[in-house]
Amino acid sequence: MTTAYVGIGSNLEPAAHVRAGVTALRAEFGEVACSPVYETEPVGFEGPPFLNLVARLETDLALTDLVDRLHAIEDRLGRQRPPGGGMGNRSLDLDLLLFGDCVTTEPVTLPRRDVLEYPFVLKPLADMAPSARHPALGRTFAELWAEFADGPELRPVALAL
Repeated sequence: MTTAYVGIGSNLEPAAHVRAGVTALRAEFGEVACSPVYETEPVGFEGPPFLNLVARLETDLALTDLVDRLHAIEDRLGRQRPPGGGMGNRSLDLDLLLFGDCVTTEPVTLPRRDVLEYPFVLKPLADMAPSARHPALGRTFAELWAEFADGPELRPVALAL
């Protein structure tokens, strides 16, 4: 079994979509632990605020199969992908952040760059797994969060999951 961390985010009916995403992950993978939920303003575009959190799950799926399964859950829950990708409003994002100690660029880049770039990814990860280590840097997520420079304000949100 491999421990995977998944970033969950939504800014379109975010409470409903975040709950649906967590429910779908639990139906697919069994026990799923969730970090606290944070609200943040969008980065790189105008839109409603996001709700973000990190989920931890155990899986025996291969990396490619897990990525496919996460995309299938997004699709099933109404995720629309704009042509060419890019920033924009999201009904549901399920982004694989970490897959065990895997460091790779195929089929996705792991650890996901967002871990070090955005407080709404790093803070929930540090909340959930403060002593876990970034596979490429060897530093704990608590250490990385303590040194995080700047970013959009994180507002804790009480959301039953």
